[in-house]
Amino acid sequence: IIVLYAAYIAVSLMFLPKVSGLADRKASMTIQVKDWRGDYQPFVVGPRNRYWTPTGSIPAEMKWAVIVAEDARFYRHEGIDVKALKKAIKYDLEKKSFARGASTITQQVAKNLFLSREKSITRKIKEIILAKRMEQELTKGRIIELYLNVVELGPMVYGIGHGARYYFGKPASALTPRECAFLAAMLPGPRVAYNPYKNLARVSKRSDMILGLLRGKGVLSGEEYRLALAEEPNIAGLQRKVDESIARSEVVQAPMTSAALPAAGETQTPEGTSGVGDGKGPTPEGTTDKEEGATQKPAAEQVPQPEDGGR
Repeated sequence: IIVLYAAYIAVSLMFLPKVSGLADRKASMTIQVKDWRGDYQPFVVGPRNRYWTPTGSIPAEMKWAVIVAEDARFYRHEGIDVKALKKAIKYDLEKKSFARGASTITQQVAKNLFLSREKSITRKIKEIILAKRMEQELTKGRIIELYLNVVELGPMVYGIGHGARYYFGKPASALTPRECAFLAAMLPGPRVAYNPYKNLARVSKRSDMILGLLRGKGVLSGEEYRLALAEEPNIAGLQRKVDESIARSEVVQAPMTSAALPAAGETQTPEGTSGVGDGKGPTPEGTTDKEEGATQKPAAEQVPQPEDGGR
């Protein structure tokens, strides 16, 4: 059985999609994603998505908020955080379940774009291989740009461009540090655990924690941190909008779970489904890294890169 499974894995890896096409910021692709009703909907990744936000329009605080909250070693690993993976494996063996995934931001992009959501060893292996390939083909800035444009933030609300409009009525480029932290705080579970309409106190507490990390990282000055803590995100009155959007089952753009970049005229689909296509974008840049002693305000193209010099 082990030999057969190994053979199956080997064959599966041979048919993994190419990731090199993701480097083209002018290209768009369409994938299939599940809405909150469990139905598949097409989602456009790239400039043809009206909510697509290129890296130059993404606040550095937003980029750093997801890095410190989701993948603190993002600029130090090459797609896989070995330390976190070892801890996750140990924990999962103790619990006898896939309780922890230890997925890096790169792995999450690979999963959202090319794989299904099933929790299995096979999918995890594919995810790791794709993440390694993405790190070889793409800059860290491009990976962050893709990640922030496909994260789930609400009912058929995916990407910070849509999230910023949906929750705060403004473009992503106008988000305040508090609003950036608020959106980042929702990422672990926007449907239930960190749904601001059901658990606002929990989301606010987590966003406070993220602001503290941004201050410690040197992304925020003392005054900026103080002002951000004092700010209360204004999301009142949106529960009705949430309920209505679910009731209408709006087919707005959703996150990802699809297959490879399409050739001209083709569309992209998740494992086992099909899609229809579109896309756009540039790259991120950054601010400080306290651990390295640098202290500069984030630029427009790439969040500062501690030890990897650009990858």
